[in-house]
Amino acid sequence: MRILLASIYPYIYVLLFLSIPFDNYVRILPNILMGILVVTFPFIIKKEHFTKLNKTPTLLFVAFCIYLVINATIFNRLEDDFVWIKKVLLSLGFVLLYIPIGDSKKINLAIVFSSLAIILFSVVNIFIIINTSEDIVLGFSRQVIEALLIDRIYLGFIAILSILISYQALRRQFHPENKYHLLIIIINVLFIFLMVSKIAVIILGLLLLTRQLYGPKKWIRFPIVLVVLVGLSALILSSTKVSVSSEEAIKKSFFERTLTWELRTEVWKCVDQINKTEGFILIGFGFEETKNKLTACYDDRIDDAVKKDEFVESRHNTHNQFVDIYFNSGFIAIALFVLFLLVVFFKNRRKFMPTAFIIVLVSYCMVENVFHRQIGSYYVGFVLIVMLIQSQLSENKKEKKD
Repeated sequence: MRILLASIYPYIYVLLFLSIPFDNYVRILPNILMGILVVTFPFIIKKEHFTKLNKTPTLLFVAFCIYLVINATIFNRLEDDFVWIKKVLLSLGFVLLYIPIGDSKKINLAIVFSSLAIILFSVVNIFIIINTSEDIVLGFSRQVIEALLIDRIYLGFIAILSILISYQALRRQFHPENKYHLLIIIINVLFIFLMVSKIAVIILGLLLLTRQLYGPKKWIRFPIVLVVLVGLSALILSSTKVSVSSEEAIKKSFFERTLTWELRTEVWKCVDQINKTEGFILIGFGFEETKNKLTACYDDRIDDAVKKDEFVESRHNTHNQFVDIYFNSGFIAIALFVLFLLVVFFKNRRKFMPTAFIIVLVSYCMVENVFHRQIGSYYVGFVLIVMLIQSQLSENKKEKKD
């Protein structure tokens, strides 16, 4: 019986990854698959499976999760805070459920194929809209945004993960599969630009710059760095270019003019105001009280009546996972989370791939509350697998030499 369960367990795990992007259409399926994994896990887990885990980083992340629960329990906030704490625990659970699986290639393929499925679904929807609508602007049209299978920020997240996985799979020498990996990279990069995800474009630029710090042939890396810096500068300058006839528009920065950044800059102004008012936060406000304080700030400081109503009604969160942890659970919680990231970084700073995944996680945590969405928790779980599982943290001994 155990052999049968162990043989089908990896495929259930892979199916879970494939179903994640379609959560809005088949919401019950990921939950069913997760339930099957949880029930099956005790029957196939072995003591030696836990040796895969990188001990210190894993203990730090576990300590972070335990502290969130203890903090919420002591201050009678567990019922409200568990809304987001359970999503943090979901990411940790993803790591634990992965350790009985011996082959990481299946999981990598699940990420790649789910990315391609998202792109195919979204492109077909966009094509239908283009053929049925007279006025449409790709990237900034509300119709186009709604045609995407998932939010642009998470679409960019999984596209970047797919790019990294495909890049890691490339061989130095000629190999027939290289053309498929290159094609996947090209498709994901093109789609990131098609959907005008500036966050994803900036992260890609950061990854390309970081890659130049690794490997020989430094002479060829300077031109690459120069091209990337010019490209990122052009992106920022093109986004700040506005009509001189609009005095108000001239004053708006790149971040304020971008569709999603306009929301974030308003939120972060309130975050800064709350931080200045409250001072040092030791124990946190809790999940609900944090949203209450932000909502009160929106109501107080936003002058535009329409925008104020939208912000107050939507109760926008901090749009920064670090700030969210600090506000929700206080200084000790954010210190544990940052310490976890620092330990992982310093243990793997000489290897590009784990460093790249850290950059991706930190970058998205800077602009999004990834633990507020179930889909975010799933993909953070995958990044944690790469960061916490020793066999995946160590790159191939025959690392590519550029």
